[in-house]
Amino acid sequence: MQRITAINPAEATGKTKQMLDGVQAKVGMTPNLMKTLAAGPAALEAYLNFGAALTTGHLDGKLREQIALTVAQANSCEYCLSAHTAIGKMVGLKPEELAASREAQSADPKRSAGLQFAQALVVQRGEVSDQAIAQVKAAGYSDGDIAEIVANVAINIFTNYFNHVARTEVDFPKVSVVLEKAAV
Repeated sequence: MQRITAINPAEATGKTKQMLDGVQAKVGMTPNLMKTLAAGPAALEAYLNFGAALTTGHLDGKLREQIALTVAQANSCEYCLSAHTAIGKMVGLKPEELAASREAQSADPKRSAGLQFAQALVVQRGEVSDQAIAQVKAAGYSDGDIAEIVANVAINIFTNYFNHVARTEVDFPKVSVVLEKAAV
């Protein structure tokens, strides 16, 4: 059961209403994550601003979604796995790319290195080794790209943790944290 009450957009007022209306206009729906974050309008505003800033960076939308899936899997966040699987499909990720991203893998070696670095950030709580930095740089990522990977990991850790605390009700097609292995 959800532990933080979601704000009904029809009952929201002021800046909270403006933010929720903006999400609705942009996405075509108001995800439960946004409605629940709206219980703390500053948290919703911070999330929306951080996310908007990251869309102006160097990392493309597909890689940002792949990072979101890597982080959600590492943090066992069913809401974010479900949401980012749906969004990943919208940005053109194929089913095999979605599944591989959850395991910090990609058929593209550069993307795979970026996802493995993102996973290491989560698992090692940011305390990555010199070797991890050298590997991601050797794969072709600049210092600026690394900064953006860290930022994308951070925003996804925020939503993962928030969803764990709130137990946000999943309003996307559910994706289980357990990876389903293909039948042989």
